[in-house]
Amino acid sequence: MRTKLIFSCLLFSTSALSQECATETSVPFTTPESRFVVNNDGTVCDKKTEIMWQRCTFGFVYNATSETCDNEEQKLSWQEALSAAKSSRVANFDDWQLPNVKELSSIVERSCEDPAINATVFLGNHSGNYWSSTTNINDPSRAWTYQFQDGLNDSSSSKSSDAFVRLMRYAACE
Repeated sequence: MRTKLIFSCLLFSTSALSQECATETSVPFTTPESRFVVNNDGTVCDKKTEIMWQRCTFGFVYNATSETCDNEEQKLSWQEALSAAKSSRVANFDDWQLPNVKELSSIVERSCEDPAINATVFLGNHSGNYWSSTTNINDPSRAWTYQFQDGLNDSSSSKSSDAFVRLMRYAACE
């Protein structure tokens, strides 16, 4: 009985873990909600960078009624991520692309972790690696990723490994 109780407590405590953020007064948010225009078509536009992002991690489908991401996300190799961008038609746009490492860093929320992203603006988030289109100049078989556990990009990944994807396009935000 004691073992069952301990197991139940551990199971409950791990499921209760969620994003942790500093308060706005202690650490200014780097990606406040006011910086974004959230559209009802599964996109969000960053007024600072004039980049439109897909709200959901690639593989999910945005549900405008429930404002959630349905289906399942997909981890892709780097080449698969580039191909997925070319074929994506989210919100009827056909110019989606894999962000470069600088563009991807622009949505890292430095005052949050697990995940280090504004979870109100961006949905279907993971704390794992997300691909950028930027190849490692010292090793062309690798590309830079951002790890959204704590928002670091301290390493590049083999292009044949799998990572999450969030696509973007350039757009004037209204």
